[in-house]
Order: sequence, then structure tokens, then C-alpha cells
Amino acid sequence: MSQGRVNPQKTLENQGITGLRDVHYNLMEPDLIQQSLCRGEAALGIGGALLVETGKFTGRSPNDKHIVKSPSVDAHIWWDNNRAMSSEGFDQLYEDMLAHMKDRDYFVQDLFAGADSAHRLDVRLVTELAWHSLFIRHMLRRPERDELDNFAPEFTIINLPTFKADPERHNCRSDTVIAMNFDKKLILIGGTEYAGENKKSVFTLLNYLLPEKGVMPMHCSANHAARNPVDSAVFFGLSGTGKTTLSADPNRVLIGDDEHGWSNRGIFNFEGGCYAKTINLSREAEPEIYDTTSKFGTVIENMVFDPETKELDFDDDSLTANMRCAYPMHYISNASESALGGHPKNIIMLTCDAFGVLPPIARLTPAQAMYHFLSGFTAKVAGTERGVTEPQPTFSTCFGAPFMPRRPEAYGALLRDKIAKHGTTCWLVNTGWTGGAYGTGSRMPIKATRALLTAALDGSLEDAPFRKDTNFGFEVPVSVKASAVPDILLDPRRTWDDGSAYDTQAKKLVDMFAQNFEQYEAHIDDDVKAVAIG
Repeated sequence: MSQGRVNPQKTLENQGITGLRDVHYNLMEPDLIQQSLCRGEAALGIGGALLVETGKFTGRSPNDKHIVKSPSVDAHIWWDNNRAMSSEGFDQLYEDMLAHMKDRDYFVQDLFAGADSAHRLDVRLVTELAWHSLFIRHMLRRPERDELDNFAPEFTIINLPTFKADPERHNCRSDTVIAMNFDKKLILIGGTEYAGENKKSVFTLLNYLLPEKGVMPMHCSANHAARNPVDSAVFFGLSGTGKTTLSADPNRVLIGDDEHGWSNRGIFNFEGGCYAKTINLSREAEPEIYDTTSKFGTVIENMVFDPETKELDFDDDSLTANMRCAYPMHYISNASESALGGHPKNIIMLTCDAFGVLPPIARLTPAQAMYHFLSGFTAKVAGTERGVTEPQPTFSTCFGAPFMPRRPEAYGALLRDKIAKHGTTCWLVNTGWTGGAYGTGSRMPIKATRALLTAALDGSLEDAPFRKDTNFGFEVPVSVKASAVPDILLDPRRTWDDGSAYDTQAKKLVDMFAQNFEQYEAHIDDDVKAVAIG
């Protein structure tokens, strides 16, 4: 039995997937919620939210992600970062998955990945779980109902949590598998209920396809000035750097919070929704995200709740610290309807420097921007993980290494060239520590960070006097007019009680950067080598 709209020439049977029981095509939110509840997959929460648990896996399984190694892709894949799978192993995996699917019910969503029609990808998601279908319907972009009549999927993703892979039979690592075959335009996911695998598989797919079209895929948030979509800004940053918080400026329009492309026309959101962390979420700090947790259809993932009242406990991480909610973008009041913006006037690279060395803001040249983009630096602090007793550096190239199928330099060169071509100003913003390292100094004042960002985005910071940083070579403002930011905060060494202790810490961090960057030396241009540290 089929429900919802579907191109009759593009059903699963026409794709060679036969013998299924009921296939539900493109159900909308009310029916997906009803199906989830009737099948015992979820509980109904306050306001019509859907409460789910993902069992054993409460996060992604990056070590179980594979790319089929075929002659057409071999030379383009960053194999040091991506596990290979043989074509024979993938074919056997697909055959076994099709056998597993017999006489079962499935849910199909035909969706767009990308708000720019010139570069969007038509993707079909086939899922065992009704709530997975609701999740991905939130996360990708929903076609109009009449667009489904002619929808032809370019790539298909099949997700079977109840299927267990066989490492010997399928040439994979464990009984959990995420296998991407770019030649057959097929992605197979098995052995995990974590819904984020659906979303990140699409992002990885776009990260492979778009650079060939001259489009830069970015793991970032983005916004634009009110009433002026041309004045856009991009925010790169790893977890804990403030990417979501700082891009959610009530005075600007949110384009998206996680994944974007930069084409010859401008920037565009890949997604149609948000997948926000909810641990310690409060109405005071993040009112709009908090309110989505009691809106109709929001998927609440791995949160503890009262069994009678269904009230959520935002502080209880007994299931996971990676508790999340997934909701459509229009649940945020200042979200862009088009999800499009002009070429970014500013790029913000956020870092949380727990060593207390980096200034609160610095201006980068295109070559320096590529250097810091490839470095993808932030820091863990003592107490965040077992055995961490002092700040430890974290380098995640391109601010999203797990999702990069190509070598990092391919993305870095694209970014550098676009920055230079469109006159984009790039800033490195430290939301970490000042006056000393973690444990001695203090966290960078959020008011100061916001004031500096405002000055950068409105252009007034360009008129400030700058000095060249002796450790990293970038430009740092000496003072900022019409701002409450004290001059001393702009010079990290002056914020330390002991200047020589700062120098020692700075040398330590510079050496860490240099050691990490050695892996790129053979693959980068001379202008980036010239700004490399160490």
C-alpha cells in the first residue's frame, strides 16, 4: 500500500527493490507521528513533540563509515581519513539488505539537499523507522507536493537499523555500517538507530560532489543583515566555540546553523531544519531553540522525561550528553525563507583557546585563512574527559574532518580563492580564555565577543589601528572605538600577570600548530607555506 505523492515511474519497485509489505511515500508530519506512535517507536510529548531513544548508539559511528574504492573515485578520496570498502563487499551488502527488507514496512521521503536550485541534489531516504522519516523530513528541504509528481532521485539512502553487517562478508569493520557508493549513487546504513547518520551522509555526499562544480561545501552557520541578504556572514567552529549562539543574532537573519554551500551566486543552506543540542538548554539563554522542544513534530532525541507529565529534563545526561532536538527551520522566527545569502562579506573562524594565548579577534589574509581553516583548532579543557588534566589542542581540519571525503587542501584552496575573488574579510575569534590558561585565567567575556563581532560585521572594525601578532603573524586591533572592549583585552600578553609565562605558553601553542600542519606541507601552495607557523 502506498500513501502520499510519488512519481509512479520512480517507485522502489522500479528501482529493483521488491517484495516489501507496505511502502509509505512522502507522508507528512501528522501521519508520520501517528505511525511512530502506533508502531511503538516513540512517545508523544508536550505540544506534540515526538520523544525517541536511539538505543546503543547515541552519536555517529565514524569508524564504521566506508567509501567504495572504485577506479573513478580512487584518486579523489582522502583515504587517510576514510575507510575503503571493496565493490564486491558493497554488492554483497546491498544484496543482503534487500533480502532483509522482504515483507517489512518502509517509509520513503523524496527531498532536496540545497536551497539553491542550481546546485541542489534530489535525494530519496528509505527508512525502517517512521520517526527517521520525520527526522529527515525536518532536516532536508521539502518539495512542494506537485514537485513530487516528477521527482527523480539522484541518490538513494537506505537505512535499516535492524540489519547487522558481517565484516568478513561485507568488507567492513563491524556489524554497524555506513557504506557510500558514488558510482551507484547509493548509501547503505545498518546497525544503528542514531538519526544523525542520515543527515551527515547527505553532507558527506555534497562534500564530494560540489567541489567539482566550483561550489565550496562548509560545515558552518550563516546569517545576513536584516533587510539585506547580500550582507552575509559565515561562522566556522567546532563544538563548544559558540557557533550556534553567536550566529543566532536577533538583529540578523539566520540562513542556517550547520551546513552550507558557497557558489558563484552566493551562499545557500543545504538543510531545511536544525539539529540542536539540548543539554543544559534554557529559555533564558536560548529562548527560541528551547521553545521548539514543545512544538508539534519536533523530534526529541535521547532526553530523559517524566513518564506522566512528559516534562523534559534538560540537565539529566544519563542517556547521553549528546541529547538533541530536530525541527524545521521555520520554527525559528528570524530564519530566512529563501535560505540564500550573498557572497559573505565576513567569515568568522571561532576557536576556544584554553591556553589563553590567542587574542579575542584577529584579521586574516586569504592565505592565513586557508592555514587556520586547514588547522581547525580548538582546545579541550581539564575535566571534560577522563585523563585530561591540562588544556589539550584539538585540530579538526576544515572544521569538520569526519565529513570530508576529499583531501583537506581541496576545500582549503576553494575557500582561499573565493575569499580573494569576492573580497571577503576573514576573522579569527577566540571565545576561550584570557589572563591565563584554563584554571588560572577567565573565560573571554561574551559581551566583548559580541561587541567585536558587531564591529567586524558592520565594517567599523576595519577602521581600527592594527598590530601584527608576533606569534601567528595575523593582524590584531589595538583599540576599538565606540566599544566597551578594553584595549588590554586585545593584547593577550598584557592580560597575564607574568609576561614570560605567556611567552612560554605561546611558544608551546605555536609548536602544536606547526606540528599539526606538517601533514599538509606537501600539498599546499607557496603562499600558504609562507604563512605557516614554526
